[in-house]
Amino acid sequence: MPLQILGLNHNTAPVEIREQVVFSGDDVARALTSVARLPGINEVALLSTCNRTEFYVVSDDVGFEKLYEWLHIDRNLCPSFANSIFTHSNDAAIRHIFRVACGLDSMVLGETQILGQLKDAFRQAQNADTLKNQLGRLLQQTFAVAKKIRTDTQIGARPVSIASAAVNLANQFFAGFNNHTALLVGAGATVELLAKHLSNKNIGQLLIANRSINQARNLAEQYGGFAVPLSEIKNTLPKADILICSTASPDPIIRVSHMEAAIKARKRKLIFAIDIAVPRDIESKVGHLKDVYLYSIDDLNKVIQQSQGNRKAAAIQADKLLDEEVRRYQNIEWSKQAVPVIAALREQCETIRDEVNTLAQRRLARGESPDDAIKYATDSLMKKILHEPSVSLRKAGEDSSEEVIDAACILFNLNANKKE
Repeated sequence: MPLQILGLNHNTAPVEIREQVVFSGDDVARALTSVARLPGINEVALLSTCNRTEFYVVSDDVGFEKLYEWLHIDRNLCPSFANSIFTHSNDAAIRHIFRVACGLDSMVLGETQILGQLKDAFRQAQNADTLKNQLGRLLQQTFAVAKKIRTDTQIGARPVSIASAAVNLANQFFAGFNNHTALLVGAGATVELLAKHLSNKNIGQLLIANRSINQARNLAEQYGGFAVPLSEIKNTLPKADILICSTASPDPIIRVSHMEAAIKARKRKLIFAIDIAVPRDIESKVGHLKDVYLYSIDDLNKVIQQSQGNRKAAAIQADKLLDEEVRRYQNIEWSKQAVPVIAALREQCETIRDEVNTLAQRRLARGESPDDAIKYATDSLMKKILHEPSVSLRKAGEDSSEEVIDAACILFNLNANKKE
């Protein structure tokens, strides 16, 4: 069965569509199990991040169509959703997975976080028992290719992240951070990077809100900040000059009513807000409020593009190396497909040899000369081994099947003069 990909990402769909198809937590295992049960699906892995949701499957065309139907129903998507979907198969699918792992398909060119997310997707598929040989081998090879590309090119030089881009964008609004307060909502890896960047820029006050107050406190203490229970977010908002959210909440945390109250308490003092989360943590209508500048993760793309110009040359080099890696992987897979055929051919010939050897030994036992026995054995071996190929070639000639005849010439290294 061919390798196929069905998905959407920041190149094909805006955040308001991507957030509808995010899978996280226990929902990943549920989705993997459900898709693996579809007719025609042999293997499946699922990569779902803020910038992409992609299903990697080994399936026939029927299974691939069933996957599309399943996703449409599972997420209750409207018909226009189809415009955001992309598909790849075979070589194009292999190349896409390699590019994703290397950060070449990321919003932040060359970013490293995606490789860890892909490894998580691999482990989740293993735990759900939806991986077998073909897709499992490909993902293992993908990790090796990503390591090679990062070693042999400068794609990861001068790291740029979503977090650093967010802080740089905020820096365009404020002359300095010394007299301002930043409120970070969440406590994951991205929020930790945000806290680090803000601390390095001497933020006046750093607040970190999270459902787990202990997790927020541990992170805040590292960067001289203060922890806030998420239940107190409404009362904390008026303090925030800078608000950046990055949680895994399925529903918005910051509502329009919250921001309206905060604006009133701040006496209409500007609030700069960035919502990195997908699904979004801040209601989109907050952006319509006069004294709030709200940016989504997609809005960061312009800032990121300006800061990664030096990586574009490295990306071109990396893409050229990937051409070679795709060919190498395909050659390995094709050779694996030939192994059972070679084994079957050898077994067939061994059976013929044993049969002929037994008959030759009987001739010797009856008193025939060694020369006669050897001639019988070699003649018999040649006839028996060539019988089936000869029958097939005659049939190919009758059917004008040049592919079979050409294949025989290649297999047996023949320079046959075919009739024009």
